[in-house]
Amino acid sequence: MEDTDYEELISALTPQESGGGVSSYRNTVSVACPACETPFDDLVVIHEDETSLELSRMLDICVSRHDNDVLLFTHRH
Repeated sequence: MEDTDYEELISALTPQESGGGVSSYRNTVSVACPACETPFDDLVVIHEDETSLELSRMLDICVSRHDNDVLLFTHRH
């Protein structure tokens, strides 16, 4: 993902949490997922090389990268 695309994406989302090498954002304006082109629910940005995520529900997840960060786009069932 190009820097301008990433900055535009992040600026359209609502910040939720940040810490422990992970940042999360809520998609309140129905931005399309860059991987599957359907609106996603949340974006989780993983800044660390290794991170553990605990999911409380079943989600479809699309993955992208920006620089050294992994971007997880969640889609609720």
